[in-house]
Amino acid sequence: MNATAIPPAISAWFEQNARDLPWRREGFSAWGTLVSEFMLQQTPVTRVIPRLTEWLERWPTPADLAAVPPGEAVRAWASLGYPRRALWLHAAAVQITERHGGIVPEDVDELLALTGIGDYTARAVAAFAYGHRHPVVDTNTRRVIARAVTGQGEPGPPSRRDLDAMAALLPDEPVAAAVFNAAIMELGAIVCTSRSPRCDVCPVREACAWRAAGYPEYAGPKKAVQKKFEGSDRQVRGLIMAELRATHHPVTAAEIEGLWADAVQRDRALAGLVADGLAVPVEPGLYALSQG
Repeated sequence: MNATAIPPAISAWFEQNARDLPWRREGFSAWGTLVSEFMLQQTPVTRVIPRLTEWLERWPTPADLAAVPPGEAVRAWASLGYPRRALWLHAAAVQITERHGGIVPEDVDELLALTGIGDYTARAVAAFAYGHRHPVVDTNTRRVIARAVTGQGEPGPPSRRDLDAMAALLPDEPVAAAVFNAAIMELGAIVCTSRSPRCDVCPVREACAWRAAGYPEYAGPKKAVQKKFEGSDRQVRGLIMAELRATHHPVTAAEIEGLWADAVQRDRALAGLVADGLAVPVEPGLYALSQG
């Protein structure tokens, strides 16, 4: 098997092994695809599915979400992580409603003009919701290409070269391209995993440059390692956000003080939430979720 056989082999494997996920089902809306992409950023699929279902039942269209205060989006976001994404999604819903008649745009540039949407999400919506031919590259895609094509155990830091490498593999026909985009992501998620790759069941093991080279250790530049969660500002921000989400009434400064003993760190976390628009001082000593 040579490199040109990689896309059809992975797509054929995907047809037989793809997980049954809501956003892959027939008739799933472009809005649902957009919401799922926001939710899937740094959040496991198993945690996203129930939250996505609840979200789309409550707000089945962008206009439905745009009609409520942004704080309701943050409240519903719950434990999905980085709640500012909920504010961005709400802002995008308002923009879709006002600029595009409530229809999620299919043009990549128009998608990029929406709040919170970067290159990956724009291409993912255009490809998966509308069937346009674009290379869609996530962490799993980058890992499979690094191993199978370039013979590296891990991909280097993200760059424009990732899109070029994916574009070189992408089938010409749009439907086949969309399938391959999803297929290579799936392969990286459940077979060509970062720590325990299952090479024995990989459909491209005979073409894999990394396997052929004897699985050399990755020696290139590495991405920054995230600091531990325990004791971090992220943990303190999470505690404050949980307190704000738990009630529809403003939370007092005294209640926030009881959440974390280190006053300097607590004040820094609260100030960051206010700066991000997630927490709003409604009057001296009282804080609430953003209401727009």
